[in-house]
Amino acid sequence: MLREGMRGADHQQSQMFSYLSPEQRVRKDHPLRAIRTMVDEVLRSLSPQFSRMYASEGRPSIAPEKLLRALVVQMLYSIRSERLLMELEADVAKQFLAQVVELARQKGCVSDEHFTVDGTLPDAWASVKSFQPNEGKKAPPPDDPGNPTVNFRGEKRSNETHASKTNPQAKLARKSDGKEAKLSYSGNLLVEDRNGLIVGAEAFEANGTAERDAALIMLEKLPGTKVVTVGGDKGFDTFGFVAECRNLQVTPHEAQNHTRPGGSAIDARTTRHAGYKISQRNRKRIDECFGWLKTIALLRKVRHRGVCKVDWMFTFACAACNLVRMRNLAAAVPAV
Repeated sequence: MLREGMRGADHQQSQMFSYLSPEQRVRKDHPLRAIRTMVDEVLRSLSPQFSRMYASEGRPSIAPEKLLRALVVQMLYSIRSERLLMELEADVAKQFLAQVVELARQKGCVSDEHFTVDGTLPDAWASVKSFQPNEGKKAPPPDDPGNPTVNFRGEKRSNETHASKTNPQAKLARKSDGKEAKLSYSGNLLVEDRNGLIVGAEAFEANGTAERDAALIMLEKLPGTKVVTVGGDKGFDTFGFVAECRNLQVTPHEAQNHTRPGGSAIDARTTRHAGYKISQRNRKRIDECFGWLKTIALLRKVRHRGVCKVDWMFTFACAACNLVRMRNLAAAVPAV
């Protein structure tokens, strides 16, 4: 689908209204320089896709390359993203992440055999007051239309009977037993175990099975046909998930959950191997990715509404996380 107007040119001027150009202001060893080089390489590979997104005539737009570079800087410096940046089509973020992963693969930074999967619950951009009964049950008139007083005492609320009036795709979910239920989305990652780089990202509605559903989708997209391993926490230890992994030529290395009815779906045929213990040790790296996304990229509470936009921002933030990690990996290699 084409946006109005044609694609603007990505002119990279070295001079602005200043006695010193941006090129002169940024020191030669600044981390952004290495990240900028990688971003430009990825954007060049995406140029044909950008050309298809825009009309061949009309008022020139802001170049999509400039928008994406700006968004990378915003992710790295924790500046709230602008909604203008969401005008790009949704699959641009997926392609940007894929190209960053391919760049890492060319540099030998990505394992193609061992992976870890997990999910988290970013808070939705919605007040708990917006979580109201579905149509059919009329609520009493508010005492203050702008900020009504809501008393939930004694009221049973669930995603089957209630929905957010401002963010309908946000679901009431809790991170673990005993924790407060909040309106959330489900953000899911597939991370390779060599250097902890994100190779897959999916944001779903927080429906209770989103983590396992997203994991299978991401595993199915892995290139190649050889058997790989995937680690995970006890939440992935279900007979259905383990069976689907094996159908995909994926060896499940999930933590065993012996308290589940029927026991663990992982038995000694898997746990007796040294690789299983290595997968369990390495899977903590995925928590570092979630920590960066929630703090640096400001995704502890997502600022866009709807699964599509949340997935866009979540995926693009994952690419930015990889760029930082790749720059650090390159800096750790001593110069010859």
